[in-house]
Amino acid sequence: MPTFINQFIASETKSGRHRRIVLLLAAIAALLDASSLVAAADAVAAQDLAKASGCFKCHGLDKKKDGPALRDAAAKFKPHADAEDKLVYHVTSGERVKFPDGHEEDHKKVKTNDPKQTKNLVEWILSLEGGTTY
Repeated sequence: MPTFINQFIASETKSGRHRRIVLLLAAIAALLDASSLVAAADAVAAQDLAKASGCFKCHGLDKKKDGPALRDAAAKFKPHADAEDKLVYHVTSGERVKFPDGHEEDHKKVKTNDPKQTKNLVEWILSLEGGTTY
């Protein structure tokens, strides 16, 4: 345990020490909760960008449409060290994609020129759990 915490705890009586520990743990919990709110805001921003870019026309979150479910895409790319770079390229390059009926089209590009927004979108996709692996 860090020295300042030991000093903080040692400076109190036994019953006061318990109250201080509870307050310290509550403060830590509040900080952790605040950091999850920031992550949730990033997920909302990523979903908003995906919606604005038309991603959900071809990709469901959990269900395959013309393209794979986003959870399945995450499961496919996550094991690779360059997963983020590959997905950034995929959503920004307009590369050719093959559809279930065999025809090919240029993949739609994400509708932002801000690399931070694109990175946030890709990180959100890669954070998704529960997909099937390829």
